[in-house]
Amino acid sequence: MNNDRTIELWRVPGPYIFSQPSKNFYTMSFNGTTVTADYQPTAIESLWLSLFEGRNAAVVLATLTFVSHQLFYYGRYLPFWIAEHIPAFDKYRIQPNKPVTDEQRWKCLKGVLIQNHFIQLPMILAFHPGTQLLGMKILDPFPSLLQICIQVFWFFLFEDFYHYWAHRLFHWGFFYKNIHKVHHEFTAPFGLAAEYAHPAETLLLAMGTFGGPLIWILCTGDLHVITVLIWMASRLIQAVDSHSGYDFPWSMRHWCPIWSGADHHDYHHQFFVNNYASSFRFWDHLFGTDTKYKSYRKKQAAEKAKLAKKIE
Repeated sequence: MNNDRTIELWRVPGPYIFSQPSKNFYTMSFNGTTVTADYQPTAIESLWLSLFEGRNAAVVLATLTFVSHQLFYYGRYLPFWIAEHIPAFDKYRIQPNKPVTDEQRWKCLKGVLIQNHFIQLPMILAFHPGTQLLGMKILDPFPSLLQICIQVFWFFLFEDFYHYWAHRLFHWGFFYKNIHKVHHEFTAPFGLAAEYAHPAETLLLAMGTFGGPLIWILCTGDLHVITVLIWMASRLIQAVDSHSGYDFPWSMRHWCPIWSGADHHDYHHQFFVNNYASSFRFWDHLFGTDTKYKSYRKKQAAEKAKLAKKIE
């Protein structure tokens, strides 16, 4: 132990099986991080460590990633599924003349489950080897909330820029006809349809999701797996929300003007043009690919105001 009471955390070659007690971080780690010898993990850090103790880290991380994906994806859709069965919420439906049918839900669910198990699961199984190759932290102290927010915001920015250009490519001739057309099967989207797509599209767009973390760790050498899991959960919530088909008064886009939301993406599904970005509005504004959308919404607002005036 050094005079400043720090101790280097263990480096352990994988695969990893832990059997020692995890009272402190230095008993279970392999990234060479240093902490004080008497450092005590927080409650959530202790819970995190306990998940890995005595188990194969690759299996634990794959399980955590897959389960969290299912929970956040289907869990985020649940409120919208409930809303789809309550007529009182129809007034918030962006395309109220196109209700979601059970037939659509079942077809979409089968397609998404195939994606989950045969496309996304193999990628998830490669997550742990990837973390080790890049030196990503797994059993080190968690980053601060500020660090997590900064990193996740960068991931959103990168993914949005990448998605914008990849999405525009998907609307070009061959790529639309043979790949992207699958996702556009639902002209009035609903939350479950967020991941309903051709396998090639899923793989290509996944590069945008993992590109941000990859660039960050290559440039800084400092990234914790917990941040990546939070980022993936945030991205899933955003994707389901933008495909929900609902624009509620409390939706994020009403208090965050740069956020796209369902109002922005629903137009793209309805007319197959404009609004190519995933999370934000500024790329479409900057590159002039939202002019038709703005004109259409302006016309809708004028018609609504005219109707309200007649009623008065």
